[in-house]
Order: sequence, then C-alpha cells, then structure tokens
Amino acid sequence: MSTASDQPATPAAPAVAPAVPMHDQLAQRRQKLADLQAAGVNTWGRRVDNLVSSAATRAQYEAVETAAGVVWTPPPPRQPGQPKPEAPPQAQLPEVRAVLAGRIMIMRLMGKALFADLKDAAGRIQLYAQKNVLGDEAFASLKNLDLGDLASVSGTVFRTHAGEITLKIEQFEMQSKALRPLPEKWHGLTDVEQRYRQRYVDLIVNDEARQMFRVRANILRELRNFLGGRGFMEVETPMLQPLAGGAAARPFRTHYNALDCPMFLRIAPELYLKRLLVGGFDKVFELNRNFRNEGMSRRHNPEFTMMEVYQAYGDCSTMMELVESLVTHLAETVLGSLVIKNSEGVEISLQRPWRRATYRDLVMEKMGAGWFEAAHAEKVTRAQQLGLKVFPDWSDLEITHEIYEKTIEHSLIQPTFVTRLPAELVPLARRAADDPSVVDVFELEINGQEIAPGYSENNDAVDQRGRFEEQARRTQGTVEEESGHIDEDFLTALEYGMPPAGGMGIGIDRLVMLLTGAASIRDVILFPQLRPQV
Repeated sequence: MSTASDQPATPAAPAVAPAVPMHDQLAQRRQKLADLQAAGVNTWGRRVDNLVSSAATRAQYEAVETAAGVVWTPPPPRQPGQPKPEAPPQAQLPEVRAVLAGRIMIMRLMGKALFADLKDAAGRIQLYAQKNVLGDEAFASLKNLDLGDLASVSGTVFRTHAGEITLKIEQFEMQSKALRPLPEKWHGLTDVEQRYRQRYVDLIVNDEARQMFRVRANILRELRNFLGGRGFMEVETPMLQPLAGGAAARPFRTHYNALDCPMFLRIAPELYLKRLLVGGFDKVFELNRNFRNEGMSRRHNPEFTMMEVYQAYGDCSTMMELVESLVTHLAETVLGSLVIKNSEGVEISLQRPWRRATYRDLVMEKMGAGWFEAAHAEKVTRAQQLGLKVFPDWSDLEITHEIYEKTIEHSLIQPTFVTRLPAELVPLARRAADDPSVVDVFELEINGQEIAPGYSENNDAVDQRGRFEEQARRTQGTVEEESGHIDEDFLTALEYGMPPAGGMGIGIDRLVMLLTGAASIRDVILFPQLRPQV
C-alpha cells in the first residue's frame, strides 16, 4: 500500500502571489485553454465510469480500518526546536481504490509532489500526487490546473501521518476548464444580492448554502413520505387557469394563443383540489408553484412553493392534528430535534400540544376587552396611536385586521393556532355552528409568521355563491379584483355534492425558513426573483 509517510504531516502553505486584476485573470485562463487545446488536450471532459463520492470513499476506507482493528491516533504535539518525529509504520490494510471527480479548490506545491483539495457534491477530499508516479508530462499538466477547474482522478486511498484520508493520484483527466476565477472571500461579500443572482457561484464556495438546499430536499422527501403513509394521494392541477381563484391576491396575466383567451398563473390550487373531492378522491395533496403579482420582502417571493392537502369527512381539527404531527415529524426526522432557533437565536419549542387562541381573544389581549364594542372613531384613533396607517373610511373589520397583522401576528413566536376568524376574511371556509359571523378555521403562526392556514371547508353551494358574490363586491376596484371573479364551474361542481372536508395549505419556503433558522426567504429558494441586470 502506498503511503506518504515521507511527506510533512501538514503541507507548507503556498507563497502568496500578487493580486491579478480580473481582466488579466480571464485572459490568462483563456490563454491556458488555447494552449491545452493546441496540445490536443480534451478540455471539456467525457463520461467517467465507476465514479464514487468523496464521502463514500472516506467511509469505505474507515470501514477497512475498522475491520482491521486499526484506530488512528493523532501524533503528540511537537515542542519548539524538536525534530520532526518519524511517521510510524502504517498497518497493511486491504487496498482501497477510488475514482473521483470534482472541482479543484486548493493546491499546495511541494517540489516534485503536490497536495490539492477536490470538492464534489458530497464534500471534500485531499489529493496527493508525485511526479515519479504520474510522469513528467502528467504532473506538469496537473500542476498547471487553475483553482475551479473540474478534473477526474483515480488511485489508492491512504491516511497521512496527520490523519487526513487522502487519494494518491495514479491518473487524472481534465473534465472542464474554468474560465472565470472563484471569488477569494465569498463570505465577506457585502453585496448579498450577488449571492442570489449568481447562486451557482454561491453553491460552489459556500458549504452552508449547499447544506441548506440538501435540508430543503430532505424536508420535501419526508413530507411526501408522511402524507403517503397516511393514505394521501399526490395529484397535479393546472398552473394556467381561466380564473384566478382560491385566494385573494393580484395574479400574473398571460394570453393563451391557441385558445385566444386571457389566462392567469394560479394563485392557489384550492378550487381544483376540491373538485377532486367531488369526484370521489377522499385524500389528496399537491406540492405546487403559486404566483402572486405582489411585493417582495424577506418573507415574500412572487413565485413560491405551496403544499395543499384535503381530507373528505375531516374538519379544521383534523387539519390541526395533521399539521402538528407533520411539522414535528419533519423536525425530528430531518433535524433530530423539536427545539429550533430563529435567525436571531431565539429558541422555539415544537413540543406538542401547541397553543390555541381565538382571533377575538388575541385582539382583546392587545386592545382591551371593550375593543369590539368601541365606537368606530375611537378604533381609528387608537389604531393610529399604534403607528398604523388606517383611515376613517375603513370598516371596523379592516381596522381590526390591520392591528392583528401589524402588531399581533408578529409577536406569536411559539407555535399558536389562531382560530375562529371573521367569516369575511375566509370566504371558502365553513361557518362556525355556534356563531355564523366566524368561520371554523385556523392560522398556524410560528416565529411571527403564518406557516399554514386550515379550514373546515364550505360545501354548501348556495352559501358559497353568496360569499363569492360578497368577495367580488369587496374586491371591486382593488388590486385583488381579478381574484374575486366568481368561478361558475366550481360552483357547479359543488352542486353535485362535495363531502364535508378539512383542508390546509403550508408555505414550503416559510416552513424551510422556520426549520433552518434562515433570515430571508431568498436563502431557501435556489433562484429567487430579482430585478434583471441591464
């Protein structure tokens, strides 16, 4: 087995080269490309067979050590002036060979040998090359690689005297020439927007960003597993819709040339999923993209991922149990803990059961027990004293909801189900049996933002038509007018009979923000919407 026991435990740091202006670096790399191609080198690579990851390579070597009873122990610290101790002889282990491919991130030259770091999708692994093993020409080509170049390597695996699992290169091949240098101090960039604009560079150099999107993928996988285990069927419904329904929001408009009619990018899949309940599917869910032509902030992106789920013969309580079980399952399975931290370091406990509070009680906690009986003028004045922009021509409900959204919602850090909202706010929900002025709904608030709304769905076709008409009147002349149009086909479906049902939506981007402690929704979306650069 090859070893590097004759090499220093820690390779010497390379000399610091003077900074080269960007345009000169680009020119140098293009010149290298031309030189390589003139020499007949395939600079754009080919298929690599028997490829394994850096993590799998490391795990395989550690398994061989374990099977042989070998336990690596760090060498004792060397005192100043003390000669370097000889490396102890390495145990004769079965040979471990590997073929790896990835990006060259670090290179340290040491005369007739070099160390480098290769980064692939699974992490990093150290490479070691010797001139007498590769030959003069191959070693010179390897030494001439730029940081960021993609290469494939093959050879044997060993552990250095310093304990680093390393691949000793026997063969290497360029797989892609990087014509642009990687940023030297990506984490120090003050232009955060550039990280979002050039996400591909962020992913190359920022391990935290790569891990974020691995966690997101794991959350989506476990979400599907959880719902599938409970008998829910995943479905797909149209993203192009003739009416923008299922929510109150400004839609994106487009034109369908083949049908010569206006269309909308969906703002919600709700009305189509309920049609499936009419059709006889009892448990359905959809992971979908929604589009709302509205503002952007650290909690809003105009294109976002939503999961909606519906269960026939369920209700609002059914959905509360479902989302409580789902979120705790995701936290335990993906993160391994029911205690998470937000971006400010505040701990949030997801331990069940979660708090339940009515909309009315929360408003009275903030504004006093007599708030709902107060005169309209007093409500306007008191809301303005809170620093809110409310106006005398607003209705009492509009003033109250502005107080809720601007001062109450953001204070609900620990998981809270806000229940029994005014019926006017949720036109698709069933009215409460004991009070028709409120609906049997919840809004799940965690870390000061809505994570999931859920309803006892309204299956009364006559009442639903009246509430659609009221919504259309309220939104007339507003930016939400187009989402207030009455969907006659949906009402026709209801007239065939929809079973009583529970329904719920979860904003996936916000859920990932919550579980990972991300400060901005842009951190959990691979390519967030940005103003195009000119």
